[in-house]
Amino acid sequence: MSESGSLRAQRSMYPPVKTVNAAADGRKMRSIIAEDSEWSLAEVPLLTTLCLQHIVTHFKENPILDELIPRHKAFVLRSLPPSLPLTVTANLISDEGYWKRCYLDRWGLGDVSTYGNSWKRMFFERYLEGLIELFIPDVTDTKTVLNVVPLCRNYVKRLDISQLLPPIKEPPRFDEGSDCASDVGSEGPSMDHFDFGILLDKLTNMEELHLVYGVKGCGMNFEWNLFEFTFRDCESLAKALKSCKTLKVFKIHRSKVDNDKCCVLVRHLLDHPSLLELDFSHNHISDRGAQAISKLLNRSQLKRLTVYNNHIRGAGAQALAHALARNSTLMFLNLRLNLIGDEGGQALAQALMKNNTLVDLHLGGNKMTEPAAMALSQALVENSTLKTLNLSNNRLGVDGGKVLEEGMSHNSSLVKCDIRLTDVGQDSEYSITQALHANQNQAGRKHQT
Repeated sequence: MSESGSLRAQRSMYPPVKTVNAAADGRKMRSIIAEDSEWSLAEVPLLTTLCLQHIVTHFKENPILDELIPRHKAFVLRSLPPSLPLTVTANLISDEGYWKRCYLDRWGLGDVSTYGNSWKRMFFERYLEGLIELFIPDVTDTKTVLNVVPLCRNYVKRLDISQLLPPIKEPPRFDEGSDCASDVGSEGPSMDHFDFGILLDKLTNMEELHLVYGVKGCGMNFEWNLFEFTFRDCESLAKALKSCKTLKVFKIHRSKVDNDKCCVLVRHLLDHPSLLELDFSHNHISDRGAQAISKLLNRSQLKRLTVYNNHIRGAGAQALAHALARNSTLMFLNLRLNLIGDEGGQALAQALMKNNTLVDLHLGGNKMTEPAAMALSQALVENSTLKTLNLSNNRLGVDGGKVLEEGMSHNSSLVKCDIRLTDVGQDSEYSITQALHANQNQAGRKHQT
């Protein structure tokens, strides 16, 4: 038999092999893959992982955390959703990573460095601020705020309230058959704005309170009553401030605080055990209010006092100067944008001759002229503690510049003196600047040694 005949005989003993077309037969393709020796089932999770996932899923109903070992606790904290109720998480979770996720989920980016680098503190301060800023008297239930207090009292140190809403204005009601408004329901709201008396004494770590009695973004709905700090508001706030024994900083801006309201607030802050800074900027305080503040200076531990952009004149500045001469704690005084004039400037200069604690004095924009410059020049000769003096935007004139130049030639402590827009003349400005540079260099050498 020939060789080709033998090959044909061998092929006839076996059936022909069919080629599988994977594209044409999906079932056969899957069969081939299933029979692949390199294919394996997905790895089954560890029992520990399944248990931890179960804890995460049911954390709201059964919060298990402190019982876990550190690495399992870390896994749970990374996996918890930021939407869990605060009643579950507030006093249980201290992990900063979790509270960072909660904050970013609610508000986006934030500067945690201004909150002592604590995301938890920043979260609860922002959360409580939001509740207060949206509180509507006689509409919002006070429990919406009070129920949060047990959750946040240990973490809130500062509240920066940028708006306080007034009550909803009710339309007048008319009796049938009458041309005048009915007296029915005319007793008015129970409060004019949020009452801090229900809150401040319960925040055991509260240190700073910043307030603005006004409405943000009112637009075309502007009305003056949206920016009204009423006397009833003032009395309740003053009592609340007195009850907050840990308060160190109180600021109330752009709230039309006048003399009467200033006196009420100050009266309740006399002998406050911890108050260090008071800020009444952008209000309507004049001489009588300044006289009330002067009493506070020597009946507190104030280190910073700011009353710029008010209506304080010479008599009010004299009262503050009289207190400053006997004060031993105040380090910063800002009277910018008032009307103290030469009378007030001279009184404060005389106080500087006796005071040995004030470091920073701001008298810009106070309508002072040459007599005030002469008095301040004499004070610079005597005073050795003042480091910064701002006299900008006063009409000191060329002669005033010369006397200030003379005073600076005998001063070795002042390192900053703002005399912009004072018309002191270029020669005096140059000499004063050179004297300041010499004091700065001397201060730098002392600091190095």
